[in-house]
Formats: sequence, structure tokens, C-alpha cells
Amino acid sequence: MQSVGNGLLALDALASSKFDVVLMDVHMPEMDGLDATRKWRSEEAKSGGRLPIIALTALAIKGDAEQCLDAGMDAYLPKPLKQADLLALLAQVDAGQKLTPLPHFIH
Repeated sequence: MQSVGNGLLALDALASSKFDVVLMDVHMPEMDGLDATRKWRSEEAKSGGRLPIIALTALAIKGDAEQCLDAGMDAYLPKPLKQADLLALLAQVDAGQKLTPLPHFIH
């Protein structure tokens, strides 16, 4: 497990380490999670593969989930996190399934 403070550092971590899943904060300094995800998806398009990325945000407003999914994130969780919701998504990752966004977070 690794934690970073901004989207630029997230991209550096993704490029230098292997991860099973990413919990990407939407609102970060220097580069937000949406831009970091777009850039990472662009890199993946060149090399293949797809790392599951779950969006996290404390400022959950209508349309946020769609914006995150449009940026290339696979699922969306508002803060404060509910353990059951996070575990449901991680179980999908663990089973090798494509993440399906939890319907109660899509407006």
C-alpha cells in the first residue's frame, strides 16, 4: 500500500510500482484525480492492460460519479467511505471482475 499527496505523485507511483487497485482522490493539489486518471489511461492505451481505479471524493454532488467514470475511473465512492461499499468493490477486483459502479452512487 502506498499513499501520495497529489496527482503528479500518483502518476509517478503508478509508473514505478505494481498495484492491484487504486483509490484515487478526486480533489488533490497540483493535479487532480480526474486529470491523473486521464493521463494514466492514456499511458495504458499505449502499453495495454487496465488497472482498476476507484474514485473517492468528499464533495459529492450530482454528476460527480458520471464525471469520474467519464475520466476513466471504474467506480466511485463518496467520503466518508462505507466499509461495505469499499469491500464490495474490492471483492470484484479480487475476483478479477470488471468493476461495476454501485448503482446507489449514480444519480
